[in-house]
Amino acid sequence: MKGSIVFVIAFALVFYATGATFIEGFVNYSSWHLIGPAEFQAFHKFITPRVLALLVLPTALGTVFSILMLWFRPPSIPIWSVWLVIALQMVLWVSSVTIQIPIQLKLQTQGLSIPLVDQLIVTNWWLRRLPYGITAVLFLWMMITVLGKGKAAG
Repeated sequence: MKGSIVFVIAFALVFYATGATFIEGFVNYSSWHLIGPAEFQAFHKFITPRVLALLVLPTALGTVFSILMLWFRPPSIPIWSVWLVIALQMVLWVSSVTIQIPIQLKLQTQGLSIPLVDQLIVTNWWLRRLPYGITAVLFLWMMITVLGKGKAAG
């Protein structure tokens, strides 16, 4: 039972964070080209705490619950899939710390820089959205596996 609860919480957090990440990357970052240089720092300062609370925190919690799945998960979920999810999430976090956060800090202090925004968009696609999209697909597969085993058992 504990494994099922951990899995459902991880599933919900991963899907929430995937959606939020896609909105951030496809909608928010792409619109930064339309913000004037005079307004950009105020906008960036306004949005940063909201992104931290509504995107970064749930993503971090999703990672924590994914790690907990090493010990607590439904028996039908193979351990390799949990390790793969964690590895993909680590790509997201390493990329965030080494690439995206430094870009965000430069944008916050220096103001609007279209080359930096473009670099943020490109690296966000390959190093965050793609791994997290694959993570969501793996969680969907895990859910199908769990539901399939439950149906067969019932």
